[in-house]
Amino acid sequence: MSILKIAKFGHPILLKKTQEVKDIGSEKIKKIIYDMSETMLDYNGVGLAAPQVHINKSIFVFRNPENLKQDSNIEVSAIINPTIEKIGDEKNDDWEGCLSIPNMLGLVRRFSEIQYTGYDIFGNKLQVKAKGLHARIIQHEFDHLKGVLYTKRLAHRDAFGFENEIERYWKKKENEKK
Repeated sequence: MSILKIAKFGHPILLKKTQEVKDIGSEKIKKIIYDMSETMLDYNGVGLAAPQVHINKSIFVFRNPENLKQDSNIEVSAIINPTIEKIGDEKNDDWEGCLSIPNMLGLVRRFSEIQYTGYDIFGNKLQVKAKGLHARIIQHEFDHLKGVLYTKRLAHRDAFGFENEIERYWKKKENEKK
């Protein structure tokens, strides 16, 4: 397995729609997924889409959000050729970062609950309902496959900045309101 180079904000591959994967389950696709998983974990990410590692394929990997706080037994899932449907109209705002936009955070509005379908690394069809952080991660990575960065989905145009400044000013103010 290999650690792959991350495409940074401004690189044109991050703005392109990806191509559908035709050879699901092939050794080539499995290697891409293993390399993406290793890269995501090395960068301490919770999700990584193929365009972020200069691969124009409809694939992303993510860490199971229920296990994010556990140091042992990290579970990584891969979704190939995903589709997403919202479940209801409820949305929520929360802070997001991105490996392609390091050290920055943005307050992003997303659907609270979704259902996604796609294929796993072995070609098995998946259909999963997700809410909370799980739904947020899936929507963020799915956007990458459509050439959309989270900066296009800010809940407020000023709610974007360096992580340490957001922590110091925005989040502090939010906590004082509670």
